[in-house]
This record gives sequence, C-alpha cells and structure tokens, in this order.
Amino acid sequence: MAKTLSQARNAIRQMRGPSRRTVAGMTDDELVAELLRRMKVDQEIRQPIENPPSREHMSRWVEIDRDNTAWLLSVVRDRGWPLLSQVGERGELAAWLLAQHADASPEVQREFHALLTEAVANGEAKPSHLAYLEDRVRVNSGRPQLYGTQFIEDGDGLRPRPIEDPDQLDERRAAVGLEPFEEYAARMRQLAEGDT
Repeated sequence: MAKTLSQARNAIRQMRGPSRRTVAGMTDDELVAELLRRMKVDQEIRQPIENPPSREHMSRWVEIDRDNTAWLLSVVRDRGWPLLSQVGERGELAAWLLAQHADASPEVQREFHALLTEAVANGEAKPSHLAYLEDRVRVNSGRPQLYGTQFIEDGDGLRPRPIEDPDQLDERRAAVGLEPFEEYAARMRQLAEGDT
C-alpha cells in the first residue's frame, strides 16, 4: 500500500480542489480546527436536499468529497493518521468521516483503512469507526460487509448490503461497540422514511 513520494504528489494533484490547504507545519490545534471545518461542510452538503438533487448540488458534493479526500491524504502522508491523543474525539470523528466519504478514490480509502486499523490497534481511534470503514471498503470492492453498516435503497425500501456470515453479525458488532443489528436497521429505516 505504500506509495512513492511522486505517486503521492500525483494523487494529490489529481484530486486537488479549490479549497485545498497545505498541512506542512500544521499544529495539532490547527489540524483539529481544519478537520472540524471540513466535517461541517461534509455534513451540510448531505443535509436533506430536493429530490432529485440538482446537478449543481451533486457537482458541489463530489467536489467537496474530492477536496476532503485529497486534503486528508496530504495529512496522513505528512504526519500520519490523526490520533485521539493528537486531535481528541471530535477530530478523530472528523478524520474518520472524511475517510468514509472517500468512495471516489478506492485506493486512497484503502490506505486510510490501513492507517485507521493501526490506530485502533494502538488505542488511538475508535473500533466502531474502523467497523464502518471496513464495511465501506468491502462494499466498494464488491465484497460482503462484516458489520452490517452499509445500506442501499433498491426501490422496495432500504436494505443492508450483503453481509458475510450473518449468524455472527451481532457478536462482531458488539466486539466493536455497535448496537445489535436489528436496532441499527430500524434506526436506518426510520431515518430514510424521515427523508422522504
């Protein structure tokens, strides 16, 4: 998964958006502030929108995700994954959320996954965040998810994407601090119904 410096620069150049900021010399406090700012923008673009969304809205959404992915990639290449001990719970949440929404760059998202896996192993990130990203990476590569976090609207309602070994699902979810699947699925369906 490791890439050369020139490959990293090329990946960043290809994803560069208009609001990309450098991370060189950024303090932990500056990193937290930028993570939180980006998380706010990420969440605002995903707020209830007209159905169907306008082209302009979707274009802006894609631009925001691309910019956030490039920026987070530059962060991890410069200083590693944003750790709980560096950025606190809200900063770690924001970093995970940006990684979760890096779907347009699967290779980069897999790199984020590897770094988050290491952070969790060292007690520097939440296992539940890794579970969500694990499922996202698996779904994006055509594999069944492990924790049942990813759903799809298929015309007949909201349903979970395929799940590997569903008999052990709640055990896996409990091990990473997630509620039982049926509770989560009910909440997801309730949220989906609220958006219509």
